[in-house]
Amino acid sequence: MVVQRLPPRSGRPRPHWLRRQRALPDQGPLERALRMRDEFRRSQLSIAALFGFLGFQYSTWAARIPMLKSSLDLSAAEVGFLLLATGIGAAIAFPIVTFLMTRLGSRRLALLACLGLTLVLLSLAVVPNQPIALAVMLIDGVLVACLNVAMNAQGTALEVKYERNTMAKLHATFSGGIFVAALLASGVTAVTTNLLTHFVIGAAVLVALIVFASGGLLPTDLPTTEKQATEKQAKGKLTIPTGTIAWLAVAMVFGTVVEGAMNDWSALYLRDIIGAPAAVLPLGIAVVSATMLITRLFADARRAAWGDRQVVLAGATIAGTGLALALLIGGLVPTLIGFACVGLGMAAVTPCLYAAAAKQGPNALTLVATMGTLGLLAGPPAIGALTNATTLLYGMAAVALSAYLVTACTTQITWTKSPTTHPVPAPD
Repeated sequence: MVVQRLPPRSGRPRPHWLRRQRALPDQGPLERALRMRDEFRRSQLSIAALFGFLGFQYSTWAARIPMLKSSLDLSAAEVGFLLLATGIGAAIAFPIVTFLMTRLGSRRLALLACLGLTLVLLSLAVVPNQPIALAVMLIDGVLVACLNVAMNAQGTALEVKYERNTMAKLHATFSGGIFVAALLASGVTAVTTNLLTHFVIGAAVLVALIVFASGGLLPTDLPTTEKQATEKQAKGKLTIPTGTIAWLAVAMVFGTVVEGAMNDWSALYLRDIIGAPAAVLPLGIAVVSATMLITRLFADARRAAWGDRQVVLAGATIAGTGLALALLIGGLVPTLIGFACVGLGMAAVTPCLYAAAAKQGPNALTLVATMGTLGLLAGPPAIGALTNATTLLYGMAAVALSAYLVTACTTQITWTKSPTTHPVPAPD
């Protein structure tokens, strides 16, 4: 026990901070490890709250699209434009996010984006017409891009600081947020169809997540390397991404094309090509989503054992091969197994790509995240155009090819390891 001795008393009163000093125990290696483990857990849960926030916010308003359509008297085409506005907002947000990340840092940007998205959710409940709704959705897209970059920057900084892989678990929390919001939407709709009531309840959940997240977010981002320092000197100039950043961006496009296409086309494939009954159609997206969620919960251990490069190579290959074999064999059971291979293989691909991009600097992360949004936005329509020209079988074959293209891009990427910091020897 080490006792901090106080100086002898004099006529002047001691400062309040000195009066409160007490004996402090000596901190050995075990105590330091336990303290760092607690700090890691606190930050991990706070950052996970950001991922859960984004999934919950998106799923809350997406679940009430039919009600928005009715309340605003929109046609199917106008609903499509409404959804497209979000994608456009995210796609044009690159310079905005780059500027805000430089000025605010990921912690403040994430919290401000969360506050903005909460207001967006409440605004959607009271928008009077389509033009205002389009403006709100455009803002939603910009704020989603801000939060997407900021929370992935926080997740990567956490991995580097404590030398522990956690990005896959964080992305699993995003999927969990979507699931919880869908359950809440179902429960609220069973009681009342009032949109404002639902969104006020959703906003209350979002505020609780903001409060929880604010206590443990990391105050600083990854340190700027010598290579990234040139970004500050190139303000206002057009810079060409390095080869690694370009390949990361292309890989992210193809990776998100696979995820988005499976969400949009799996049920139609089961109906039109396999001839599955209506009751079985939801199993397509359910199989992909469930396997992806479960795999993300345990993928960080594989990242630690194999490294991100091998995880992406193996995952994209499993997804492409499983889906290709399912298309060749046909039948309901082989198809569902192939869909499960897609969820299993692609689960850790985008978390690894985000982590690799964040290590290249905030501009690289912003670019790669924007390209990911582009893949989600343009991928499913591109598959639809191919399907209209041929059949959905060829459209799904293009999805399998996209997974293989992720593998090809991965071989061209220079993967960096986390710098040596202070490891935390506690199990996950």
